[in-house]
Amino acid sequence: MRHLTYVFVLLFTLSYPLYKSFEDKIAYHKKWKSLFPAILISALIFIAWDIWFTKIGIWSFNNEYLLGIYLLNLPIEEWLFFFIIPFSCVFIYEVMNYFMKEDLSPTLIKTITLGMVTGLLLVSAFNLDKFYTAVTFLSLAGFLLLHHFVFQTAYLGRYYIAWAVCIIPFLLVNGVLTAMPVLIYNNLENLNSRIYTIPIEDVFYGMLQFLLVITIYEFFKNRRS
Repeated sequence: MRHLTYVFVLLFTLSYPLYKSFEDKIAYHKKWKSLFPAILISALIFIAWDIWFTKIGIWSFNNEYLLGIYLLNLPIEEWLFFFIIPFSCVFIYEVMNYFMKEDLSPTLIKTITLGMVTGLLLVSAFNLDKFYTAVTFLSLAGFLLLHHFVFQTAYLGRYYIAWAVCIIPFLLVNGVLTAMPVLIYNNLENLNSRIYTIPIEDVFYGMLQFLLVITIYEFFKNRRS
């Protein structure tokens, strides 16, 4: 049964959002025409990132907890990860939008954004030799700056609220994957600072992935409306 570990984690993650997708209040299924293209585009970007990082030894996978089916040197479960996790996170985003009508204040959004960008840039500047840290932190900092100064995104506050909720299931899922471990990290390429068994970089990697899919999702939603 060990070889089904990653599959079970993914199915558990998908089960509740999929079950509640057809509820009348949120009507998540009605948003799938905008959601699925957004997930596909973001998945292609992050799968390419994953293939690259696996190839250069930033992380690797423990075959003991996998089905053993690989595509472009990535386990099939890892491919599914980039579709199931965004599906579940955007579900949380829509739930929070439904129940929380008031957004964060513009001043608070600006403070969070610029504070995060400053911290990410400082940490990456002192850790350019750690590839996972540098690439992840610089990418997230750059994308947040684009949203704040160029896109002037109206939903950035709602993204922060949703991520604050997403972080709980995110830590649970990643905690299982890194505790087994299903995913093995090269600690020379990260800060070797962990939340339980989860590298701190994973939190910001998750933020970046979530922000990308929300960005594309909102773009398609606006086009349809």
